[in-house]
Amino acid sequence: MAEPQKRNTERTRRAVLDAAMHAILDSGTGVTLAEIAESAGVSKSGLIHHFGTRDQLFVAVVKDVSEQLREAVVAELDLSENHPGKMLRAYVRALCKGGAEAAAARDFASAANWNGLYAIPAIAALLEEYDAWWSEQFAADGLSAERIQIVRRAAEGVVAAALQGGEDELSIAAARGLLLELATEGSFRRPL
Repeated sequence: MAEPQKRNTERTRRAVLDAAMHAILDSGTGVTLAEIAESAGVSKSGLIHHFGTRDQLFVAVVKDVSEQLREAVVAELDLSENHPGKMLRAYVRALCKGGAEAAAARDFASAANWNGLYAIPAIAALLEEYDAWWSEQFAADGLSAERIQIVRRAAEGVVAAALQGGEDELSIAAARGLLLELATEGSFRRPL
């Protein structure tokens, strides 16, 4: 009987995390626990049982979205690529993927727009930790720090622009192609 209880707990946690993420994206951190609970289809006391405080819920949301991005990038990792920049190219492919498939990457990239989250010390520390992890992964990838910085931040910028409606599928695909070329030692095959 413990297994069904575990599945219900996991299902409830997932519903709350998803509802909280969408609520924060839509309304910022001013969203109430009652609003999140209602959106998730759980009671406020049930939400508190699973996550404790509002800040603890927000930390859990940031962890969840960050892990989803990590999984999305790892899924794009092509181990058959036998040249430096594998992880950076996977990052570009995950962030600059078109359509609904890019949801996790776009949710993560929009974290900078989640007003108020950085004011929560645990979130600021968590995001610094994730940033350091990504920096380590890219540095071990064999490309110059300058190339990594340009490609990484450009990919994040494409996602941010897409979130604001400034990029359509065609322009995202064009940017992805250019960034993938730049994430390989050498230069662009075609003139810009």
